[in-house]
Amino acid sequence: MKAVTYASFGGPLELTEVDEPKVGPDWVLVRVLASSVNPVDWKVAAGGLEPLLDTFFPVIPGWDVSGVVEAVGPAVTTLEPGDEVFGYLRKDAVHGGTLAEKVAAPVRTVTRKPANASFEEAAAIPLAGLTAFQCLVHTLEVAPGDTVLIHGASGGVGSFAVQIAVSLGARVIGTASEGNHDYLRDLGAEPVEYGDGLVERVRAIVPDGVTAVLDLHGSDLAVSPELLAESSAGRIASIIDPGVNDMGGQYVFVTPDVDDLTELAELFDDGTITVQIAAKFPLAETQQAWELSQDGHTRGKIVITVP
Repeated sequence: MKAVTYASFGGPLELTEVDEPKVGPDWVLVRVLASSVNPVDWKVAAGGLEPLLDTFFPVIPGWDVSGVVEAVGPAVTTLEPGDEVFGYLRKDAVHGGTLAEKVAAPVRTVTRKPANASFEEAAAIPLAGLTAFQCLVHTLEVAPGDTVLIHGASGGVGSFAVQIAVSLGARVIGTASEGNHDYLRDLGAEPVEYGDGLVERVRAIVPDGVTAVLDLHGSDLAVSPELLAESSAGRIASIIDPGVNDMGGQYVFVTPDVDDLTELAELFDDGTITVQIAAKFPLAETQQAWELSQDGHTRGKIVITVP
């Protein structure tokens, strides 16, 4: 089968022939129809997780997937061949990812895709959607009456975070460049420019401070404690900088979770969240897709389609 691979940290991406993956007792074999690009993909390829996860070369990158189940292991009872699925396939080592014609997935990482989503839309949801959902629901426990500040609100994770926070009954303030302000308004957020002067701009909107901060960008994390209401000290979550723990907040590393994926599917199917696809690339043009992601100004998600 065809797959995108790299043979060393920082090495080039190549479209190559690889063996079809083995399917464990509690795994499923998925015929991949779409995946998506997340900044973590190219950061991992540069060696960013090497101190934390074992890496076995050549690596097939990619953690997002949507497709059709082709085979199931003998212990699998929740899925069967022919099921349309999506998932976040983070495994215990870096090796067999989703940028391939087929991928073997632990059953704990995939579930039925949203009924109303295309395969491209479904592939754009898992990692980014789970990240936003787990930060807001499990870590920050956002509820009606909250005012949430989201740093980096127009990106892949941010777009989901704004919509999910609004659905939880929160008022949302989102940082972004001015060119993305109308987009954030459409999602339900009040936009502000990031960078110098952020504290004054946010305090002009919310004089008493916000009740929760979600950091998806890193550049404004240092001023976040100044933006919190006195009663919400430490209520900060960051997916960028573990140093947030020293502020009394919480660093979050997204976890595969079928129940959370199912809730995201329901939110998509009832129209609560939508998917913004910034661009689509075929599998053979994954390098170009990564370069677009590395530019850092993409609105929404970059999708990889698989023949």
